[in-house]
Amino acid sequence: MGRLYDQMKRDLELRNFSPHTRRTYLACVRRFVLYFHRSPAELGDPEIREYLYYLIKERKVSQGAVTQAYGALKFFYETTLKRDWEGFRIPKGKVGRRLPTVLSQQEVEALFGAIKNLKHRAILMTIYSAGLRISEALHLKLSDIDSQRMTIRVVHGKGNKDRYTLLGKRNLDILRQYWKKYRPQDWLFCNPSHKGPLSTNAVRRVFYKALRKAGIKKPAIVHTLRH
Repeated sequence: MGRLYDQMKRDLELRNFSPHTRRTYLACVRRFVLYFHRSPAELGDPEIREYLYYLIKERKVSQGAVTQAYGALKFFYETTLKRDWEGFRIPKGKVGRRLPTVLSQQEVEALFGAIKNLKHRAILMTIYSAGLRISEALHLKLSDIDSQRMTIRVVHGKGNKDRYTLLGKRNLDILRQYWKKYRPQDWLFCNPSHKGPLSTNAVRRVFYKALRKAGIKKPAIVHTLRH
């Protein structure tokens, strides 16, 4: 895409989209371009319809993935190329709602019991107790923990919004144990180099290992702890 890629990247940054959304949208448009092997500026309504149909009927991707592609293409044509997206009259598919996987209290206790590493247990318990997304937990700093008001400040959460959430007593106890042992300086849960937060993949690996060890068969992910 070259120049158009850079332009879309700047547009996403100017609109204050999250880093994750920026990466996702850029990847979606890049795949669209590779499908036709032509500049997206030369493509329009027929090609967009064909590509979305291809995703649904041939690739058989999830409705969520189709919605992401739709949103990315809409942003690109409407914002970056300044075309009238409504003029394309491309229908947006309906997203079905599914009930989330929920762990019982006994399963949560078994999960935490299977985690022996104090740092790993502190991370997952903070996600569970405070109802955080994994990225929100990993970007916490020491200054975000307020033991006087029993709150946790979440900076740049979903939608780039700040908020406060509750700090439970049991959560505070394990965070104090964790601080005494690891003495983090800036990031609450830093990576081994101490130059940034721990990676999301590292936390996911810990979670799946604990699931297996606890004998939990439900299709749970780290995000399940929020429910």
